[in-house]
Amino acid sequence: METVIGMTAIAVALLIGMGALGVGIGMGLLGGKFLEGAARQPELAPMLQTKMFIVVALLDAVAMIGVGIALYFAFANPFIGQLATAAGAH
Repeated sequence: METVIGMTAIAVALLIGMGALGVGIGMGLLGGKFLEGAARQPELAPMLQTKMFIVVALLDAVAMIGVGIALYFAFANPFIGQLATAAGAH
């Protein structure tokens, strides 16, 4: 039982940490490409900025979904119920 709880805690930490790392890298690349495009064609900067904000919102949504799944595993761990069911069957 303790092993399942411990491994779930590690999985939650990895889920949040790797999700944040991926979103951070993605936003950095996106911001850099936006600045390159705005410097190359300044008249398109407002349109590029609008599209950049839409993509940033989608990137943040991916991170928030990961946090939601991690919180589900942390507080309503479904694996403990399966473990109890499997232990009761033997």
